Amino acid sequence: MAAALLAAICYGAASVLQTIAARDTPAGDGVDPRLVVRVMRQTPFLLGLGLDAAGFGLQFWALRSQPVFVVQAALAASLAVTAMVATVALRLRLSVPQWGAVAAVCGGLALLGLSAGAESARPAGFGFRFALLPAAVLLGVLGLAALRLPVRLRSAALGLVAGLAFGVVALAARSVTSFAPGRLVREPAVYAMALGGAVAFLYLTTGLQRGAVTTVTAGLVIGETVLPSVLGVVVFGDGTRAGFVPVAVVGFALALAGCLALARFGSLEEPGAPGPEQQARPS
Repeated sequence: MAAALLAAICYGAASVLQTIAARDTPAGDGVDPRLVVRVMRQTPFLLGLGLDAAGFGLQFWALRSQPVFVVQAALAASLAVTAMVATVALRLRLSVPQWGAVAAVCGGLALLGLSAGAESARPAGFGFRFALLPAAVLLGVLGLAALRLPVRLRSAALGLVAGLAFGVVALAARSVTSFAPGRLVREPAVYAMALGGAVAFLYLTTGLQRGAVTTVTAGLVIGETVLPSVLGVVVFGDGTRAGFVPVAVVGFALALAGCLALARFGSLEEPGAPGPEQQARPS
């Protein structure tokens, strides 16, 4: 659980650094893989990437011992970290309702931590592990289709695709049972993890460059939290401590509601900065 929370801190701080870099990077047309090259020229982005790598290592470790629904809810709480760090780094202010959302996230995570049972020992079958690979490919295609949607729908769709791809990464990480080099080379979940991460990174960056961060982030939170959590229960047999199902449900709902409320944090403006209608950069 501590690893999951540390991962959320890493991801949340990385988001602020990558937001700073994204503001200084011109956007191209459509899905532009060169966008990754352009943003990687920015020092804040590289620092954020290092924090992302550390966060993924901690997430992977957490998934070895905690239910998927606990880890994914904790990672979604990186929005709370982003909000608090941005108040200093981007000189933004949180309103009373937004501080209430931060408190809701913290309270929800506390309830989840209290209710979480030990990770189930049930392994995922080869069929499920193999299916994660075409799922990542399908999400890549859906992301291309999302770019053809109207602007308002496109932002949410790109965030949702990125979130689902991050969910593929989490499920693939949970599916790996052996770290023997010979087994890893033949393990489809390893390739699904790499492809899902690339798809998520590309469409999240594209969404933040071309859409409102508010709707992109909301789609991201839903995509990376809800479906992976359900599959964690169905496929892996994740569960709670005896008698703590209601506590887990309330905690999960509270954390998710707080995260979605914090997605509105992206609509805040820096002093003297243009409003969201004048810029498509995350704020």
